[in-house]
Amino acid sequence: MKLTARTRYAARVLVALAVHGTEGPLTTTALSRYTDISVQFLEQILKDLRRGGLTASARGAMGGHRLALPPVRITLGTVVRLMEGGIRIAEHCAPAGTPGDRLTCLGWTRAADAVESALDAITLEDLAKGLPDVPEHDLPPDGNILPDRPGA
Repeated sequence: MKLTARTRYAARVLVALAVHGTEGPLTTTALSRYTDISVQFLEQILKDLRRGGLTASARGAMGGHRLALPPVRITLGTVVRLMEGGIRIAEHCAPAGTPGDRLTCLGWTRAADAVESALDAITLEDLAKGLPDVPEHDLPPDGNILPDRPGA
């Protein structure tokens, strides 16, 4: 499963609203600055988020964008479903056919369910506070949760 830039940026925008929007709506310019997303692309993403009921906006001097729901009610799964049209790992899996087809389909379906559960377990509130609790065995050997990786 590969997420589009649009989905990754939508999550970035929502986290910025959760972190920086606590004192009032954020302008598109401020969001662009916080997220390093061009205003033009940001406006397209905000339209999708607004239509999906995740953000709200107001015009005027005190206007801007804000979360439409509490950060604890928005998960990464919600964002992926909205922006990608679903979480599709086993989309073309057909349980009919050979025994091998049925067995691999079962495996793909189980993997899809695990990914969906993992995405649904991470809220904007978790991300706004840092990172959700990461079990020690899931940490990289050097303990660095956010490694510096070029192009990441």
